[in-house]
Amino acid sequence: MQKNLPKNYDPKSFEDRIYEAWESSGAFRAERDPDKKPFTVLMPPPNITGQLHMGHALDQSLQDVLIRFKRMQGYSALWLPGTDHASIATEVKVVEKIKAEEGLTKEDLGREEFLKRVWDWKEQYGGTIERQARKLGDSCDWSRKRFTMDDQCNKAVVEHFCNLYEAGLIYRGKRLINWCPVCGSALSDIEVEHVDRQGKYWYFRYPGADGGEGITVATSRPETMFADVAIAVNPDDERYKDMVGKTVLLPLVNREIPIIADPYPDPEKGTGAVKITPAADPNDFEVGQRHGLEILVCIDEEAKMTELAGKYAGMDRYECRKAWVADLDAAGYLVKTEDLTIPTGECYRCHTVVEPMISEQWFVKMKPLAEPALKIARTGELKFVPERFEKIYYHWLEEIRDWCISRQLWWGHRIPAYYCEDCGEMTVAREPVTVCPKCGSVHIRQDEDVLDTWFSSGLWPISTLGWPDKDSEDFKYFYPTSTLVTGYDIIFFWVARMAFACVDETGKSPFDHVLIHGLVRDSQGRKMSKSLGNGIDPLEIIDKYGADALRFMLLSGIAPGSDIRYSDDKVESARNFANKLWNASRFVIMNLQDEDGNALPLADLETAELRDEDKWLFSRISDAIADITGNMEKFEFALAAAKIYDLTWDVFCDWYIELVKPRLWNGEESDRAAARAVIVEALRDILKLLHPFMPFITEEIWSALPGFEGQKPFLMLESWPEAPAFDFGDSPEIIETAKACIKAIRNIRAEADAPNGRKLHAAFAAAGREAAFIEAARAHISSLAGLEGLSIGEKPDDSLGETMSAALPGIEIYVPMDELVDYAAEYERLKKEKERLEKEVVRAEAKLANESFTSKAPAAVIEKERAKLANFRDMLEKTLARIPAVEAKLGK
Repeated sequence: MQKNLPKNYDPKSFEDRIYEAWESSGAFRAERDPDKKPFTVLMPPPNITGQLHMGHALDQSLQDVLIRFKRMQGYSALWLPGTDHASIATEVKVVEKIKAEEGLTKEDLGREEFLKRVWDWKEQYGGTIERQARKLGDSCDWSRKRFTMDDQCNKAVVEHFCNLYEAGLIYRGKRLINWCPVCGSALSDIEVEHVDRQGKYWYFRYPGADGGEGITVATSRPETMFADVAIAVNPDDERYKDMVGKTVLLPLVNREIPIIADPYPDPEKGTGAVKITPAADPNDFEVGQRHGLEILVCIDEEAKMTELAGKYAGMDRYECRKAWVADLDAAGYLVKTEDLTIPTGECYRCHTVVEPMISEQWFVKMKPLAEPALKIARTGELKFVPERFEKIYYHWLEEIRDWCISRQLWWGHRIPAYYCEDCGEMTVAREPVTVCPKCGSVHIRQDEDVLDTWFSSGLWPISTLGWPDKDSEDFKYFYPTSTLVTGYDIIFFWVARMAFACVDETGKSPFDHVLIHGLVRDSQGRKMSKSLGNGIDPLEIIDKYGADALRFMLLSGIAPGSDIRYSDDKVESARNFANKLWNASRFVIMNLQDEDGNALPLADLETAELRDEDKWLFSRISDAIADITGNMEKFEFALAAAKIYDLTWDVFCDWYIELVKPRLWNGEESDRAAARAVIVEALRDILKLLHPFMPFITEEIWSALPGFEGQKPFLMLESWPEAPAFDFGDSPEIIETAKACIKAIRNIRAEADAPNGRKLHAAFAAAGREAAFIEAARAHISSLAGLEGLSIGEKPDDSLGETMSAALPGIEIYVPMDELVDYAAEYERLKKEKERLEKEVVRAEAKLANESFTSKAPAAVIEKERAKLANFRDMLEKTLARIPAVEAKLGK
């Protein structure tokens, strides 16, 4: 009994089984092999709070297609997975869980117990996204998986912090930072999302302290006026030259503030005068520093008004705004309002409007770190694909400000700074400090804050490979890494941070290439989001269509740096492609065995006599291997996918299998053995080329091919195919000529509406090479075009009578009309069509003659009916004209 793949392609029946076999055998593990070149890809660590979404599916499919390709090319290919602790997101989730289940706050539990709960939560839920990644087919080296807060990564974070501190690049000080009142933590500049909101500009008059008119100032945040310390005007603004040095009164509060000259105000914007509130705006802060102005705070960490706001103290900032503006208006200080679109900063996590806040925080001096990171891109040590994304990288690093790295959270890498409670000495150390190095006191406390998540993520390329242990064998072999795959939305969040951190610690770029991809959008081009309800769960798609279909849809539709639109139709098309390959493979496997399931002999391809179709197939495979390999090397995965699709569907399934069937079924044994050898060799090459894109189906088919028991245990461990070494001669042109002729005759048959089963004669007018090619392919053309006669001459055959024809380069094809048309059947069809059209004309004429219809129906409906009548009349006229010609053929 023959053994074969199941009749129906059902990915659920084998995808999980294959993945388990790969992983349990150690097929994903990368070894440090001195005889191989390393190729390293680090998975951008998804948050432990995360669930696999379509963005992950795209990102990880791109990484997997690359790592599988390089593994097959013979590299020691390491794809190192891991997850990120995600300070804010994780802490918020656990806080919400404790509150919902126990009615407690984290302060009720205390830091130690709360962190224990977070670690418990991480163990319970943190592996969800890893399990989901396996469903996608990720060939990660799970034995090396890392977590940004595991011991090794924590050691790297502490080392990096201490190194920067000892180099004078980390400092603690009071500066204006971004504060999220909901998350209760500082945010770095890149953690603030800027959105445009509809708002107002209020114009208020600040009366002169000398009783004069004073000055009018516009603001979008009147609640910050309580902390105003000056009014600034441009020194070149003639309107205010005489007012510089005078003072005005803060409306209603009546506190005097000076009018100062500074280049910051734009004379063309608003009134040209700007209120200066150093605690509420970064530009105001800089003006205040230049002029030595006092810093006052009127909004606290909960976004409520402080005592400085007088009777408004304790109010929410927006409640205060409403009441304060009303009072100012009533007192006559409101001059006018304008409705404007105002850029607003929001927390990237909870989307609360961020409050600028003067706070004592830890900062990194960025200018000294940015320059080496810029240099590696400018010298080509670090390359972006596409190159245009370098501009974002350059812009961010060139305009960078000092980075606030401390966060008022409990979950995260705690800052390794220790304070003596007796003498106040601060010590930054790699190991916990228990005794004050200055006074010997044991009353030591560690800094309460944790580090920005991006501080640890920035070390991902080195911390995951064993740094700061310089003797780490993984670090020495696999670093620098090869390619980083990531979205364009985190170039400044993450890519730049890895660049400056890793260059600072190792002197080398952390990767050779950064492959930038876009977002997965819905079919209308909209970003997928919960608010729109247009998110797609990849696991549901995998369950319905299989992982291979999802992967192929994503990989065949994405171009570097560009977005991709998702649609079920595209996934279904990819599944149809898999089904086509499945059925073709079943055909091949069936022809490789006898009736009892024994493998039939294969010819030696080096000595076998190959036919034209065999050489044509190998020539197409040879071209495809070269093209696809080149595309893969240039990260042009969509182009590579399109070529493997065409090779599989068009060349192999639609043409070669049809061309070779007569030999497999009716040929001499030596010819059948040669055909078997060619078809299975071609299928094996196709499976290899397709494997990085569709790993499951290709592995399943590979394992079912009979007669290859001595091969490697898995297709994924096989070598990338090399172009077949054959002398193809004229064979490729012969078969391409045959294909063109077959298509032309099929088109003639379709135009004439001739049944596929009707045998035809075809006359070819051709000479020279074209005539020789047609003669060489005579059997193929006759078989696949449905011919019972084929003649070749240099000129058209005048004896054929009325014909339908087609023209190809150097070839004319003629098919007798009498063979194409069944005149008796055509006569009956025309009679029925005549009767139908006559009835339609009568019906339409009657309707248009009906005054009840024409007087009541809308003009558009009447016009539509008239168009129908005209169309029916035209069709009837053509049918009546055709009938006599058919009657003549029938002798009527």
